[in-house]
Amino acid sequence: MSQTQPTVEQKPLANPPSAPAPAAAGKTPPNKRVLVVVGLIAIAALAAGGRMWYRSHNFVDTENAYVAGHVHPVSARIAGVVTRVLVEDNQHVKAGDVIAELDPADQHVRVEQIEAQIASAKQQVIQADAQVEQVRAQAQAAQAQVGQSQALALRARQDAERFGQLYTKQMKAVSKAEVDAANAARTAAAADVNARRDTASAAKAQINAASSARDVLKAQIKVLQAQLKDAKQQVSYGRILAPVDGRIGRRSVEVGARVQPGQQLVAVVEDKVWVNANFKETQLAGLKPGQAVELQIDALPDEHLVGRVDSFSPASGNQFALLPADNATGNFTKIVQRVPVKITLAPADVQRLTGRLVPGMSVVAEIDLRQKAESKPAGPAQTASAQPAAQPAK
Repeated sequence: MSQTQPTVEQKPLANPPSAPAPAAAGKTPPNKRVLVVVGLIAIAALAAGGRMWYRSHNFVDTENAYVAGHVHPVSARIAGVVTRVLVEDNQHVKAGDVIAELDPADQHVRVEQIEAQIASAKQQVIQADAQVEQVRAQAQAAQAQVGQSQALALRARQDAERFGQLYTKQMKAVSKAEVDAANAARTAAAADVNARRDTASAAKAQINAASSARDVLKAQIKVLQAQLKDAKQQVSYGRILAPVDGRIGRRSVEVGARVQPGQQLVAVVEDKVWVNANFKETQLAGLKPGQAVELQIDALPDEHLVGRVDSFSPASGNQFALLPADNATGNFTKIVQRVPVKITLAPADVQRLTGRLVPGMSVVAEIDLRQKAESKPAGPAQTASAQPAAQPAK
């Protein structure tokens, strides 16, 4: 017997499940805030790049710059013991002011010794003058004796000739002894004349010798006078003076110290300063003397200084180095060299900042290449050459 299974009638649901939403046709739109940030970054990058391009084409600058000035080392010129020091550190001095004094006792003794030597030499000159006069008188007497001897010799010669005429073969008015005596007297008189002449020559030689000795003494006096002048200068060197106007720095002298010639005691730094800016050689094309330079002193950030390009160094810094690089080697590497450029400051700024603007300070220098260098007034020669030549007359 078949069994019938009951059938369950399925009723439709009142709320059928909804079908899944179709996928979005496109991407999610970007956030507006992100777009703004990206835009601002792009604008900033363009502005920075434009500014860099603008400044690289119109300005040159360097941080390798320093304030420079004249520093005068003051040293002792003679050896001595310091008795007084009249300056302090950082004190302002004028040219000629006394910085220190040395004990002058040794120099005074040397001056007195040389003066005594000069006085002695002068007395010797007086004695030499008297000796010259005495020898000259003796020479005159010897010359007079020569004349007297010549007269006696003439008489003896005449007597001998006269006796010779009286004693001949035909006539013997005088004896042979008288003739021989007259001849002997003539010979003796001639010899006496020669002796007197030799005596007169010796007297003249003595005059020359005495005059030469006197001249030697006078030359010695001149030498002593030069030594006296030097000794007096040595006395003046005991006062060590400031060579220029400026301020005292690096004082290393104290009372009681013994100093030697050439030993540095202090340094005097002049108030006049300038700036040495070491520009790269690739930056020099647009630089010319007379251009204005904006200067920023690291130690004076609130001061705005304007200088002028004065001149360029005759060589790069490497050429003045103690050991310049030898580029004629196999391991050559090109390095951009730097050339020092001297920049002068306005005198009013230098005077206003005296004591605050000192050599060695770091500086940032910037030059606008668009400016024109100030032309210096032409000299007479340039003015004459600039005038057109006159036209030749036709």
